[in-house]
Amino acid sequence: MTRMGISAVSAFLLLTSSLSAFAEWGLNLPEGVTRISQEVHSLHMTIFYICVVIAVIVFGVMLYSIIYHRKSRGAQAANFHESTVVEIIWTIIPLVILVVMAIPATSTLIDMYDNTEAEIDIQITGYQWKWRYTYVKEEVDFFSNLSTPQDEIDNKAEKNENYLLEVDNPLVIPVNTKVRFLMTAEDVIHSWWVPELSVKKDTIPGFINEAWTKVDKVGIYRGQCTELCGKGHGFMPIVVKVVEQDEYQAWVTEQAKIQAAAREIKDMSYEELMAQGEKVYSTNCAACHKPDGSGMPPIFPALKDSKIALGDINDHLDVVVNGKKGTAMAAYGSQLSVSDIAAVVTYERNAWGNKKGDFATPKQVKSFKENK
Repeated sequence: MTRMGISAVSAFLLLTSSLSAFAEWGLNLPEGVTRISQEVHSLHMTIFYICVVIAVIVFGVMLYSIIYHRKSRGAQAANFHESTVVEIIWTIIPLVILVVMAIPATSTLIDMYDNTEAEIDIQITGYQWKWRYTYVKEEVDFFSNLSTPQDEIDNKAEKNENYLLEVDNPLVIPVNTKVRFLMTAEDVIHSWWVPELSVKKDTIPGFINEAWTKVDKVGIYRGQCTELCGKGHGFMPIVVKVVEQDEYQAWVTEQAKIQAAAREIKDMSYEELMAQGEKVYSTNCAACHKPDGSGMPPIFPALKDSKIALGDINDHLDVVVNGKKGTAMAAYGSQLSVSDIAAVVTYERNAWGNKKGDFATPKQVKSFKENK
């Protein structure tokens, strides 16, 4: 064996000799924390074992035939065809197997599509690249964005345990409560998937898909978008926080107050606008235009020293509020509050050395939106 071969074998043995080398090997579906997810897991295992039995029998017969009917033993191939008995056997046996598999599968599918008697309705809307959660019967409506620090993404800091699986605002639902999800999308097709809840459904612009869950255990459950939806596809995680009923009610009340306060039109100083604008920009704009405003031309133009950031403020507001047709720039008029829009426009006009010196106010943004 060559020196390179010896080194490769040694490295392999060193890796495989450590139990930690297999710590992250997920070799099966998660059992999940809902009745449906447990039914899916049970169905999966049942069909898996049926397939194992079939494989053992088929390959066993093949192996037996290869060994005991080989040419060196003087075996002669039989010469027959059109055996009615054989035809019936290899038709009936697979049919019976399929029926045995279909009965539990059909039962599970019927349960998965039973959205009746839901106690909470939540609309889930996919955006490039974030999720919006609207509690239909409550005054709660918010966006959930990736919150992994940019330094971790740029390999400037050590990646944490939940790298690219963290959000600023998780979806909160109560334990032991049937929750119906109404799923759609604003721009392109996304797919909302949380393995431990056994929920995976496409969100399609112009359509409403339905799914439901009833979680049996308090905890935090993570998922991701599973439909390739563009540049930021890998940067729109899902976090579901399951809490007790009383904690959920308190959260709903608190969120309603926070969002009502955010809708109020209030005066903000330049310093307040810049501080809030930096947060809004980091959450909503930095992925395309980069944290330093340099962008990724030609698809995502730079904001530093740009005509928009240094031009007429109304033109700047128009781009942020209404987007720009024919480009990747989305309309943020319905996504951000008037204070957030005023703040991010102010920040873009005065950050990275732009130093335009002017600023937008929430009242100005409100007036702009009403007159457009």
